[in-house]
Amino acid sequence: MTLRSRLLALLPIALLPLMACGGNEGKVTLLLTDAPGDDIRTAVVTISEIYLQGGNDGEGGRVVLRDSPATVNLLELANSTSELVSEAVVPNGDYSELRFVITGGYIEVANEDGSSTVFASSADYAGLPAGTQVGGQLHMPSYGASGLKVKFSEKLTIEGEQKVLLVDFDVGQSFGKEAGNSGKWVMSPVIKSAEVTASGSIRVTADTAATVALPVVDGRQVTLGDFNAVMTNEAGSRERLALTDADGDGTYEAVFKFLIPGTFTVQLEPPASVSASTAPEHPVTVEVGSGRDVTHHFTITGATRQ
Repeated sequence: MTLRSRLLALLPIALLPLMACGGNEGKVTLLLTDAPGDDIRTAVVTISEIYLQGGNDGEGGRVVLRDSPATVNLLELANSTSELVSEAVVPNGDYSELRFVITGGYIEVANEDGSSTVFASSADYAGLPAGTQVGGQLHMPSYGASGLKVKFSEKLTIEGEQKVLLVDFDVGQSFGKEAGNSGKWVMSPVIKSAEVTASGSIRVTADTAATVALPVVDGRQVTLGDFNAVMTNEAGSRERLALTDADGDGTYEAVFKFLIPGTFTVQLEPPASVSASTAPEHPVTVEVGSGRDVTHHFTITGATRQ
């Protein structure tokens, strides 16, 4: 993508007490992350402008944070972030919403036969890879004019300090087929925002009970490294991460980062042709609070080849 996703050197700074900027202005940095979708292979949007809207009703003054286009592949942001705005100077005051002006995009959707179809805002959308065959239209109502509105759960107050905002673009809930048989897809974004200092994480750890031996499949010994940790958010979007044992201590783990506080479920997903039981039984409901890092451990209590 044009704006490469990166884990910022800024993040450790954001997690320290925020330093005052002084005077009648503050600074805002904006990070974008994503909750992925199961059937969408690619989701690309061009964000042409980002601005804050003042006033309790969203009709106050406008403060532009970015006015140069950024074309972003949202699915590359799962469990990561991209910096869209860096330390933009903002007048002190209260702001009720953030707006994204989105001027184009496309999605690649998996078909039942294993192929895929591309739906684009226009056949000549500049963000399309060369030679892409567009199979249908992606409808993006009014987002290129009035902008996509992201309401804050609480007003954003700038008082001569630095604010680092995390915006979660839930791909799994933001694109759907248009009613009827038009063949179109519609972008209806589901977006949440929080300060980075208020985001959280879920660490899933797993080991195997001493009495359990994982099966051999096709001549190969199955290990916990063949399992995935699966997290599902309140809207039903799922994210999978492979379990790894980086320090070789026999306990495998996966960490879901940059989560907007809320309710999630987590579980272990065995590899194909293997069924497994765990203690506790999964899925398990996990509450992620503001600034909280949660750990949940599973022990494999049984595993058989199907």
